[in-house]
Order: sequence, then structure tokens, then C-alpha cells
Amino acid sequence: MTSRYIAIDWGSTNLRAWLYQDEKCLKSRQSEAGVTRLNGRTPDAVLAQVTEGWRDDATPVVMAGMVGSNAGWKIAPYLPCPARFADIGSQLTTVAPDVFIIPGLCVTRDDNLNVMRGEETQLLGARELAAAPLYIMPGTHCKWVQADDAQVSDFRTVMTGELHHLLLTHSLIGAGLPEQQPDADAFQAGLEQGVATDAPLARLFEVRAAHVLGTLAREHVSEFLSGLLIGNEVASQVRHWQPDRQQPLTLVASPSLASRYQRALTLLGYTARTLEGDHAFQAGIRSLAHAVAH
Repeated sequence: MTSRYIAIDWGSTNLRAWLYQDEKCLKSRQSEAGVTRLNGRTPDAVLAQVTEGWRDDATPVVMAGMVGSNAGWKIAPYLPCPARFADIGSQLTTVAPDVFIIPGLCVTRDDNLNVMRGEETQLLGARELAAAPLYIMPGTHCKWVQADDAQVSDFRTVMTGELHHLLLTHSLIGAGLPEQQPDADAFQAGLEQGVATDAPLARLFEVRAAHVLGTLAREHVSEFLSGLLIGNEVASQVRHWQPDRQQPLTLVASPSLASRYQRALTLLGYTARTLEGDHAFQAGIRSLAHAVAH
């Protein structure tokens, strides 16, 4: 007997849905009706529209992402870490008959307050596809996650992507710059400086000074700044987590972003396997939805 189920990644600005029959994806759809873009519609109405023709009364729907936040359909509580992977699937929040939201994860300690929502689903897939003692999940807010086969022990968030955007578009560093161009050498120079410094705030104005004084091409400021921030992030996080250099880490990201982190890790003597973020997410949510369907 085969089982049909629907998996949904419902974020702030977009929604993606996949219809599965067992392990096979039959159809997929995308929508711009993220939880902040419902335009007066209810989440139930948006779900009905995006899954039109896919569901009968017995077809389960499993959703992850901001749909479970305080801005979404219904709050799906955070599971405190250490959190067992098995608990993620056993503590789904029901929002309608056979419609479920995956819980997020949190850390609540004096030395670390953190939350994630959506990445826990990628972690489920990454554990299946490329298990590692430390997962690196770059993006606007990069997650560094310590886990074993049974549980997520701890994680931290570094706002590298957002900081890069803010500095380049809303600070003196990016003021008056021409259109930015990719440049591997500028990125590498920034990377080396970022890895070498333990005080990145003191080096940020130098990025402005470098292009004013002509030692950094004005069209390569973005690349140098990216290298500086990523280099410092990776150096500081491997000092914190102290992973074994003999064990590969796992990067969960788009190929272009993963390659930047790969270069930083290589510079520091680490190796990492790369998983495309969508691939990890779909593997993770499929495992949960498939279990619900049975």
C-alpha cells in the first residue's frame, strides 16, 4: 500500500509545496503567500489554494518554517536542547485535521539564548544524508549545530549575512559605491584578515579606508567584506566548538554560499561535505510526513 502526503516549507515571504507518493515527488508548487504576505486571506484558505487537487480527507500535510511562529498560523512550541531527533516528529502541532506544523528548537542557558525554526527540518535530512558532529547552516543568520545520531545538543546563531547586507547598504562602508563585482582575490584577502583577527569591529572601518585610499577596488568592497565577516565567523566558531579535524563537518547551503565557507574551513585545516539546503529540507520533511502518513 502506497501513502500520499504533502510537505510544505512556509516562510515569511514564500511558500513551497511538494506532493509525495511514498518517496517519489509527484508535483510541486510555489507561492508568494508567505506568512507576512497573506493579503487578508486566512492560512487555511492559502493552504487550500496551493494544494488544490492534491488532497482528500486522509492526505496528511506537514509544514515547517515561519508558519509555526507567532506571526504564522499557530505557534508550534520550541523544543529545548538537548532535543532528540525523535521528539521533533512526535511533537507536531495540529492546526487542522491531518495538518501539522513541525516544532522549532531552542537553547535557554545563561551563556546562550537561541532559537531556530525551519533549520531543524534541514537537520533531520542532513543527519540522514551526511551525518556529522557539527553542522554549519549559512544564510542570513548562520546556524552552527552540535549533534550526534540521536539528538541536537546545542547550537549558536551568527548574523553574518544580515550584517554584510546592513553594512553594505546602510553604513558608511557602502556609501557611494558602484555596482559590486565578484572577485575571488578580494574575497580571499578579506578571508585571511577575518581569520587572523579576534577583534573584527576594529577592522570594519578599515574596509571604508581601504577603498578611499585606493588599496581596495571600489567594485570589490562587497567581496572583501564578505571574506572578512565569514573568515571571522568560522575562526571564532571552530574555536568555540573545537571539532575534530579528522572528522568532516557538514555544510547545508546553496553551492555558492557553501563554497565561501569551504574556503574558510580549508584555511583553518578543516574539511566539510556540502548538502544543498533544499535537498536536506525535503529529505527531512519527507521523513516526518512519511511517518505521519503511516
